[in-house]
Amino acid sequence: MSQSQPSIHAELSRDLNLFHVTMMGLGMMIGAGVFVGIGLCMGSVGPGGLLLCFALNGLVALFSAMSFAELASAIPRAGGAYNFARIGFGRPASFIAGWMEWLAAGAAGGFYAIVLSQYTLGFFDALGWLGWLPISLEAAERIFGVAAAILFLYVNYRGSSETGKIGALFTVGQMLFVVGIGVVGVVMFFVDPVRIQNFRPFLGGGSWWKLFGAMGVIYVAFEGFEVIAQAGDETINPKKTIPKAILYSVGIVTFTYIAVAFATVVAMRFDHPALENLPMWEWIRSQGDEGSMGFGSAIRHLIPGLGGLLVTLAVIFSATSALNATIYSAARTSYALGRDRMLPAWFAAISRRRRTPYRALLATGVIVLTIAMSLDPKQGAATASIMFLMLFFLVNLCVIRIRRNMGDELEYGYIMPLFPLFPVLAIVLQAFLAGGILLESVVAWGIAGGWVAAGLLVYRFYSRKRAITTADEIHVFQESEHAPQGEVPEAEDYRIMVAIANPDNALQLVQNTYKLCQAKRASVELIHMAPVPSQVPLADAEQYTFAGKEAILETMLYLAPQYPLRTTLRYCRNAARGIVSAVRQRKANMLIMGWHGRRPRSGFLLGSTVDPIVETAPCDVILLKDCGGNQPFRRILVPLAGGPNGALALETAGILADPDEGEITAYTVASPRRPFDVETFVAQHRSRIALPEERIHFEVGQGRDVVRAILRKAEQYDMVVLGGTGDSALRKMTHVPIPETIARRCGKPLVMCRAATGLRSWLKRYF
Repeated sequence: MSQSQPSIHAELSRDLNLFHVTMMGLGMMIGAGVFVGIGLCMGSVGPGGLLLCFALNGLVALFSAMSFAELASAIPRAGGAYNFARIGFGRPASFIAGWMEWLAAGAAGGFYAIVLSQYTLGFFDALGWLGWLPISLEAAERIFGVAAAILFLYVNYRGSSETGKIGALFTVGQMLFVVGIGVVGVVMFFVDPVRIQNFRPFLGGGSWWKLFGAMGVIYVAFEGFEVIAQAGDETINPKKTIPKAILYSVGIVTFTYIAVAFATVVAMRFDHPALENLPMWEWIRSQGDEGSMGFGSAIRHLIPGLGGLLVTLAVIFSATSALNATIYSAARTSYALGRDRMLPAWFAAISRRRRTPYRALLATGVIVLTIAMSLDPKQGAATASIMFLMLFFLVNLCVIRIRRNMGDELEYGYIMPLFPLFPVLAIVLQAFLAGGILLESVVAWGIAGGWVAAGLLVYRFYSRKRAITTADEIHVFQESEHAPQGEVPEAEDYRIMVAIANPDNALQLVQNTYKLCQAKRASVELIHMAPVPSQVPLADAEQYTFAGKEAILETMLYLAPQYPLRTTLRYCRNAARGIVSAVRQRKANMLIMGWHGRRPRSGFLLGSTVDPIVETAPCDVILLKDCGGNQPFRRILVPLAGGPNGALALETAGILADPDEGEITAYTVASPRRPFDVETFVAQHRSRIALPEERIHFEVGQGRDVVRAILRKAEQYDMVVLGGTGDSALRKMTHVPIPETIARRCGKPLVMCRAATGLRSWLKRYF
């Protein structure tokens, strides 16, 4: 007998500490974007608006950084936003996240290539070294930018990239220079306070709405902290280190930017000859393309002699570092899409000699070169910014969804305070920034919209059926289809899904499912979610499916001869999430589940599995408690208080009642505060009740305690069918609803109904 060989688990070396990964983020953020952004913003919204741009952008970035920090602490491995979206929303959102990140990083690379070219050739032109050029300076800048991009595409192909430790040294040098400019500006202000007059007028003729546009254009300067989230596989104690590095980097860069912006404003006295006929902010706008060279011009006056050289060297080194990093990031994103078959496997090809994704680099090069050749700095920055805003928008949605649906499955190293306040604020503010960008660059919005639309088409017609299942998804162990008397199963207009837990309660669902299927003329899917512990590897998970297989086989004996039937065995760490996901995937119209009726643990109304299903399932939900056996239900009590859940309860009671002798009693407890006409309500929904008129009765009870009155009345009946509460989740946390209380305390067979209606259910189905 052969023995199984022990598996060998390979992982990256963990040698990056808090300093290394913090510097990684700062190196991505403190690049040429801030230098060009200062000129673009000050020329648009004035000196005060410039400081507000960086301060408010820092706040917006902090809100999103908190989402990245929480998700990276719970899921500390490479992948970043692409990985978060896959876990939070599944394949479609994951593909769109990777697709957007590819263009975002590629557009940022093209932008950095433009800036590198402008500052380098601008410096040479100031020295008089370019008089021999047979073409215009603008044409030369385009050619030089394209050449720089090609150079760094080749560098990435060769496999030469900065490691965390070496990159940290370069970042420290950049930080010292940038912070040094800020310190010089602050010292200059204290030595010569009259320079504060450069802040008049505060907004420089701009509007507050225009401020959002300026913020959106330079938001690319705050892009970079998300790269830290991708270093989880190489970081020491990532659950603690990664969140700290993300938050520290945003805080450091925000204060640094504000200091440098302040230094730019006070770089020249208001009575300087260059400002004789116009204020500082208008002079900045006159420098270069809409002020893109204004930062360098101001620093030359702040630090006479060396200022121009230092600015040029800083921009060149920052731009080259950022250009290399963004090309690396964009190529790895497209490689990951190809590896997971979201894009053709062509993108995942690795060079045998260099061990680099050369085809992904080639495709990325098309994006980078197109941006560098066709857009000016403002449009390039705006394109990168709008894509990153969309990406961060999705991540903020992911953190809400993952905390809500998977909070009990994950081990968090950092949990943001006041959840979900900060991701909601980030979503709202990012929407304002995106709207502001529309005023500044329609081109950027056009590129972003076209790219996302193209991505949706690619996913719809290519990726959807070819993507590889990952370890984070719900896994299908076994699927089969059955039809009555050997017929081929056909698609039905109405689909019922039955969640089977174990053989002991499987048969109690059969009789009532049979009646519901007959009334709805529905197809049926039996689903069992295998409860595999988190510490068990996926390769050993099949041993946990034996009970589910037995339960499904028992149920099939009764249902398969009568109805089109599909059976599915799936694996998921959280049964509720797996069932809701299956409902969405199969587009089920109704979900039927058994409920044990026992008192749940603290924090739940019906149970840790049932509660989230009832709250999030995008279809009608029917819970059956103690409804087994073959006894007919001749007398059914339906407590009513109005609403769609009550209407579904009436319909369900009419279906489950004995067809020959069954009667239902529509019952309500009188309340002076909330009058309810039970007869009118039943009349409005009469068409849904499959019983003759004479077998429908009405009663109005009396009493202050509604629960006690209904429980006392229920003792006279064979079954109770009631609608679930329509209360919000927040209200349920502070007040136990009446239907759930009755369900827990009632000793009779009981059915609870939750109807899917309106916009909320539509949103649940698709989001």
